[in-house]
Amino acid sequence: MKVTFESMSTIFRHFLSKLFNFHMLSPPIIQSPNPQTHSPKMENQMELSSIRHRTLNVNGINLHIAEKGESGPLILFIHGFPELWYSWRYQILDLSSRGYRAVAPDLRGYGDSDSPPSVNDYTCFHIVGDLIALIDAIVGVEEKVFVVGHDWGAMIAWNLCMYRPDRVKALVNTSVTFNRRSPKRKPIPALKALYGDDYYICRFQEPGEIEAEFAEIGTERIMTEILSYRIPKPLMMPKGRGKGKDHPLDTPISLPPWLTKQDMDYYVSKFDKNGFTGPINYYRNLDRNWELNAPFTGAQVKVPTKFIVGDQDLTYNSFGAKQYIESGEMKKDVPFLEEVVVMEGVGHFLQEEKPHEISNHIYEFIKNY
Repeated sequence: MKVTFESMSTIFRHFLSKLFNFHMLSPPIIQSPNPQTHSPKMENQMELSSIRHRTLNVNGINLHIAEKGESGPLILFIHGFPELWYSWRYQILDLSSRGYRAVAPDLRGYGDSDSPPSVNDYTCFHIVGDLIALIDAIVGVEEKVFVVGHDWGAMIAWNLCMYRPDRVKALVNTSVTFNRRSPKRKPIPALKALYGDDYYICRFQEPGEIEAEFAEIGTERIMTEILSYRIPKPLMMPKGRGKGKDHPLDTPISLPPWLTKQDMDYYVSKFDKNGFTGPINYYRNLDRNWELNAPFTGAQVKVPTKFIVGDQDLTYNSFGAKQYIESGEMKKDVPFLEEVVVMEGVGHFLQEEKPHEISNHIYEFIKNY
């Protein structure tokens, strides 16, 4: 077994916390250099074909899951927008080969899972309810699991750990920091005041409007633009994109080097099938989630946690996230935050851009629990 300084320091901190029942005041922030490696192209479909697929009825809906590993501790992978179980394909294969049971659902509204028609069916409690019911169905009602989240999946994972820490062994979250609830600041009005009406989350609020624009532009173009976005600042979507405003649609755009045409075809096929309404309904519940989470104002996430982000990630360069991490404020909200890793030269979709590194970061942390 290869022993690194990072793994030894994590083990030592874990030993001290267990021995003396305390937690370090602030986690180490590791600047992870970009090793300039390239993602595997998955040309051998035998690897992907070894992932098992099935559908489970949980919390009143049908959830499609991808899984590999017949036994071992369960790792629940939670994807973001606009993603699918497929976004975790590398980690499913890697972690299952190390003795874990890897499970990644298509969240409600995505892929081959059900898409309830009402916007009100996509609150934080609906999504967390789906995942708790999924855990119950796979490993039983008293078992704990490892949780790994990205983007919206990270937001959901923070909530899951805050609501039900009794079901989580440890958390590895990526890209999106914990969001401390402000009783005086409703999310959408605050975002409009900060970034304006063209900010993508603000553009997503009117039902049907952005879906019509996406349909005019085309699913493949939309997916390519979002998945290849590497500008370390907030994402803007001015109105009129379908008419060529600001960003002419005949401007060539290439896939990022970590994404193949085959990968994009899979994403496009699923979003062409179900559309974007279900996934965008998550954003339309931000204000409602704020209201529902009123009882959790001031609540902390009290599970062992590792956080990973790319320094080119738009989320790391928005909302004061960098300052929140470096100032120690995040440690106040996540007292068992043991480690923060900032990956140099890495963008938002880090689990696909740097799959081996992310798998190793996950393994080096969860193996201690």
